[in-house]
Amino acid sequence: MEPAANNGNVPPEVGPSSLGLGIDFGGTGIKTALIDMATGDMLTSRVRVNTPKPSTPEAVALTIQTIVARAAKDHVIPEGIPVGIGLPGVIKGGVCETAANIDKAWIGTSAEVVVGAALGRRVYAINDADAAGLAEVRLGAGRDVRGTVLMLTVGTGIGSGLFVDGELVPNTELGHLEVNGRDAETRVSASARERRRLRWKTWASEFNEYLARVESYLWPDLIILGGGVSKVMDKYGALLKSRAPIVPAQYRNTSGIIGAALNAADRGRLDTLRGFASDVAAADALRATGAPVVEEPVSAS
Repeated sequence: MEPAANNGNVPPEVGPSSLGLGIDFGGTGIKTALIDMATGDMLTSRVRVNTPKPSTPEAVALTIQTIVARAAKDHVIPEGIPVGIGLPGVIKGGVCETAANIDKAWIGTSAEVVVGAALGRRVYAINDADAAGLAEVRLGAGRDVRGTVLMLTVGTGIGSGLFVDGELVPNTELGHLEVNGRDAETRVSASARERRRLRWKTWASEFNEYLARVESYLWPDLIILGGGVSKVMDKYGALLKSRAPIVPAQYRNTSGIIGAALNAADRGRLDTLRGFASDVAAADALRATGAPVVEEPVSAS
């Protein structure tokens, strides 16, 4: 468990409106922390445990319930704050359409419903690499960068988050591009490097082939590397070749947690606006019938 930057003591200037709970569920580990979404700072310890085997929805939900309770020992997690989860797969409407490096029982399962029920909170789901990219583009290494920014998370597999002028293009799943007849992540992910016992020089040479394929399709203006390999970029960074600059993720392995919380905040605001618009439309329709509409008074505060 990694300590929080402020040992769990939230500064007075950090109000509830800037708090978010992020959960990062991957094939190897599950992590969570309470986040100051304005800065990306952790306000509790980062709690990490190994992903259960098998990583069924029920087992993962129980694990998440446990680690969130552990994080709450550092600081109360207020009711109503945004809660988000990132996980490795295509996410549509909160439902997992694919499951990469996790149990196939997730396919067709609503991560939002399963994890939300375990926590007793509204939860918003997003692809894990999209979440990491959101943190980096909003607050980290890709902040204020115009054009096309590509986040690659290289760990158990390879995840990708694609952003054009700061806007997410979701669920790109570029780790499954074919390179030399194989899914790229089966050859050049961090776990594949360890399994194949590749030296960094050999791994970098093969990873460059993957980068060349990605660049031929997307022509990114910046590539951000996250995941486990981002912590040791000094061992191979000089060996990488690409047209675009390559930089490590500012938040390293915490990017996914931060981005999951940011996505939940964005989605929550959108749901609120949609609810307001729906209420207005319903009131307008009622007025059109000539029926009286009761207007609630606006508070002076």
